[in-house]
Amino acid sequence: MLRINCPYCGVRDHEEFSYFGDASKTYPPLDAEHHDAWVEAVYMRNNPKGEHTEFWQHTLACRRWLVVKRNTVTHDILSVMPARERPQA
Repeated sequence: MLRINCPYCGVRDHEEFSYFGDASKTYPPLDAEHHDAWVEAVYMRNNPKGEHTEFWQHTLACRRWLVVKRNTVTHDILSVMPARERPQA
């Protein structure tokens, strides 16, 4: 079973959380000129094998956004941090 250690609520079952995608992706500026780049960013996804950084929201408790580093092969949780504290690229 996948268990996530929420920095605000403690260790909880993954069913309390919602997955929201790749936290390592950089998004283009918000203007019409970058439409194709937005299509690429939103709809084209990698399926990484191994360590991956993801956005999760603790939807059934504190509702905080988290960045979870997880191994997609073993499902081991390597780290969890509040999204607002993640380093910007």
